[in-house]
Amino acid sequence: MKERITEHSIRLFEKKGFSETSIQDIVDSLGVTKGTFYYYFSSKEELLMDIHLGYIDELLVLQERIFKDASKSCKEKLFEIVFVLLSDIKNRGPAAKIFFRELKNLNEERSVLINSKRDQFRLNIEELIRRGMEKDEFRPDLNASIITFGILGITNWSYQWFNPEGVCTDREVAEIFVEMIFKGIQEN
Repeated sequence: MKERITEHSIRLFEKKGFSETSIQDIVDSLGVTKGTFYYYFSSKEELLMDIHLGYIDELLVLQERIFKDASKSCKEKLFEIVFVLLSDIKNRGPAAKIFFRELKNLNEERSVLINSKRDQFRLNIEELIRRGMEKDEFRPDLNASIITFGILGITNWSYQWFNPEGVCTDREVAEIFVEMIFKGIQEN
């Protein structure tokens, strides 16, 4: 039931926004009582936090799995990260929208936790860029921090426009993004 509440809430938050969606809207969509909601969540904000944690924690696990693969170069790992971000939008698009759009609705303590996880994801990519620079896979004169923000900006914003049923697949979009990135950072 907790998963059903979360799934219905994600769809409602995507459509109406967090602030405009009431607990009554959520329970009505499920055909349950508010008591059922409160059995699993103490508040709508706790539910939102659960959505945020589920989203970022899964990304961190996938990122760690990619980084642990010693058989892949930094360039290959960077492609895999971009692909994971795009395929995640394909697989969990509404949750991605909630993750990027509704952070402002978490209290300060919860925002700090989510932002620290976001920072960890970003810093892991930044470290990958630095390793690629050291291994001569990427140009040595790059600002790894700014490059990382650029990569995340390109990929994270795609939840706004990327249509998994469109002309390009998530893999094709990842290949286009990475080729564009590499032509700017790859060592000749």
